[in-house]
Amino acid sequence: MNKNSNICIIGLGYVGLPLAVEFGKKREVLGYDISQSRINELNSGIDSTLEVTSKEIQAATYLKFTTNLEKIKDCKIFIITVPTPIDNNKNPDLGPLEKASEIIGGVLKNDDIVIYESTVYPGATEEICVPILEKNSGLKFNQDFYCGYSPERINPGDKEHRLQNIMKVTSGSSHDAAIFVDRLYKDIITAGTHMATSIKVAEAAKVIENTQRDVNIALINELALIFNKLDIDTEAVLEAAGTKWNFIPFKPGLVGGHCIGVDPYYLTHKAIEVGYHPEMILAGRKLNDNMGAHIAEQVSQLMTKKNIHVIGSKILIMGLTFKENCPDIRNTRIVDLIKEFEGNHCNVDVYDPWANQEEVLNEYGIKLINYPAKDTYDAILLAVAHDEFKALSLEKIKAYGRKSHVVYDIKYLLKVNESDGRL
Repeated sequence: MNKNSNICIIGLGYVGLPLAVEFGKKREVLGYDISQSRINELNSGIDSTLEVTSKEIQAATYLKFTTNLEKIKDCKIFIITVPTPIDNNKNPDLGPLEKASEIIGGVLKNDDIVIYESTVYPGATEEICVPILEKNSGLKFNQDFYCGYSPERINPGDKEHRLQNIMKVTSGSSHDAAIFVDRLYKDIITAGTHMATSIKVAEAAKVIENTQRDVNIALINELALIFNKLDIDTEAVLEAAGTKWNFIPFKPGLVGGHCIGVDPYYLTHKAIEVGYHPEMILAGRKLNDNMGAHIAEQVSQLMTKKNIHVIGSKILIMGLTFKENCPDIRNTRIVDLIKEFEGNHCNVDVYDPWANQEEVLNEYGIKLINYPAKDTYDAILLAVAHDEFKALSLEKIKAYGRKSHVVYDIKYLLKVNESDGRL
């Protein structure tokens, strides 16, 4: 294995593109994606995910983009960054990962190395991906070719914690492969690397990072449900408790996104497969998945108290992306809110200046409005903490409502006495 060999990055989304750009500043890199439209926008210096600027793309002078498999055959290092979602039954969907492995298996050569960054359950790389690579290449694992695993830690929309300054966990299928992978990433990761003792350890480390956050948020969500019934403001409680040095600062809310709302299901799937039924993790997941229904119920109760008919009402939801100041709509749990209100025969408008309208329509069948109309809505929900929403005064927000309306603040954008309800 030659550390200076050409690299091919498979998948040019939120994870793959920043990686390709950083490597492309120093060495020959081919960025491969199945979407021609994605390749076209990158060739024009535009990244619709907003993770990388046009200036940064231009700075990657050794980086080229392609949809042509013929062009990647000469590469010796393949880094796979495709998504690993869950299906409608909350089971891992390894389809994109298997497909990528099939593609690479078709071009794999002696002494090549395949590095996976996609989040999986412990053992998936060697149990699922390696057999595909062997079958499609006719080569022998750890004899003719090698594998590595270095889990992605990209935080979409975060301009402070970026690829370069987040410590990278690395691993390899052999001692030499592990050293190779570690040195490879050391070239671009200024924060340093941590070489795990095995691929399984690296896979497990990634999947528990977000499982830990999920369980912690579930606790805070449950506390919010309790405090609501006790007529205690949750934010005030968290501020008071937060004065102790070792209190961990989490806030209640809808838990979605590409990682936190997905990764725990990968771990629990594998746990059940080996005969252990997880309790705490699944309980936390269930609680977090039910927060949309809880919020919709709270809003409906507040409307009823104001003699506003829920059936046939007009609802405005401000925000759809899974987090603030980011166009990422993957696994957004705002859709749960929409389904709940529509199930109660409400008419729902969704406004989000950050989300791509075409993408939202294709992914969720939701047509975003261009801008909310005044004097229109029976209930207004502040669902995502975009800067554009933070800048709005209470007067401007309430102007969207009818004479009698409800304002519900999911993200604590308003003072406690300025909204009719909040988590």
